[in-house]
Amino acid sequence: MNPRGMMRRILVAAAVTALPLGPLAAVEPPDSVVAAQRAALQESTVFHEVPAVVTPATAAPETKSSDSTAVRGFVSDHVVVVSIDGLRPDAIRKYNTPNLRRLMAEGSFTMEASTIMPSKTLPSHTSMLTGTEPEQHGVTWNSEEMEEHGHIATPTIFAAAKQAGFHTAAFFSKTKFEHLAAPGTLDHVETPSNFLGKRLADNTVGQVEKYLKRNTPNLLFVHIGEPDFVGHIAGWMSSPYGWAVEEADDEVGDLLKAADKAYGAGNYTVIVTADHGGHGRDHGSDDPRDVTIPWIVWGKGVRAGEDLGTGIRTMDTAATALWLLGVEPANAIAGHAVAGAFSTPNGLSAAAPE
Repeated sequence: MNPRGMMRRILVAAAVTALPLGPLAAVEPPDSVVAAQRAALQESTVFHEVPAVVTPATAAPETKSSDSTAVRGFVSDHVVVVSIDGLRPDAIRKYNTPNLRRLMAEGSFTMEASTIMPSKTLPSHTSMLTGTEPEQHGVTWNSEEMEEHGHIATPTIFAAAKQAGFHTAAFFSKTKFEHLAAPGTLDHVETPSNFLGKRLADNTVGQVEKYLKRNTPNLLFVHIGEPDFVGHIAGWMSSPYGWAVEEADDEVGDLLKAADKAYGAGNYTVIVTADHGGHGRDHGSDDPRDVTIPWIVWGKGVRAGEDLGTGIRTMDTAATALWLLGVEPANAIAGHAVAGAFSTPNGLSAAAPE
């Protein structure tokens, strides 16, 4: 890895472990600093090996799973939802993000989607993965509070897909996501178990790569935390934040390669979005920099080169993912499938299923 690439990972590791960035937040360090930081961080198990909580009953089997072939989706048999925590839409244009730009060029997108209030990680992801407003799902806290609140009561897309017979899997980079992993809804789930409650994207995507070697989930969710980790330390749109965005983009590229091998190129559909943006060193307000998010769809059935404009909300991610699989939501939701971004259902007409 080149020094700049290593620096990106060092900065993210520093943010995750709450190490002071000092001058690194303002300037790009010389190679000698990179080497010294790299040597120090290689001694930390947090940087390379972050333990995860893995559902014992769903550990990867010895042979590739075939349970995902038992049911067929409407537009696609396999849907991959990627949430890049804290990713501002303007960051995709400002920094070196060839993988995200490729998805935009080959798929459909908007840089003007919106998240909910409060524009915080757990409430926003709950809306994203249930299709409901905070008033309905009731998640207003933004930390791991399993003893007090337990798993959320509102059904997630995992619950609906699992009930319909689909194989579901989720890889989370923050412990607080345990609230979204209700028992019986996920065939496989991983969350960090270290005391920091966070996990680096190369580790998260590395675990996804291992899982996809033996399994082909119909609904796969992957959470990447780098932009948010660094944004809180160095500030949104700072140089370190840009490196975190570029690191996230690299991991999206690795994920796509793994998905190509698992599903076959062109045989799956991807939704890439974010839970919120940010400004300064925080987020959570109704400032456009906090609530405006990217929303990108790419892959099987997607129209190429469509700018979807305004009006898409984070709840539409849940509705679209279920619509792609031909699954009805488990309860009334506020989200709507962005059907106009798609043109090629699985041998069916373009109309949505009844």
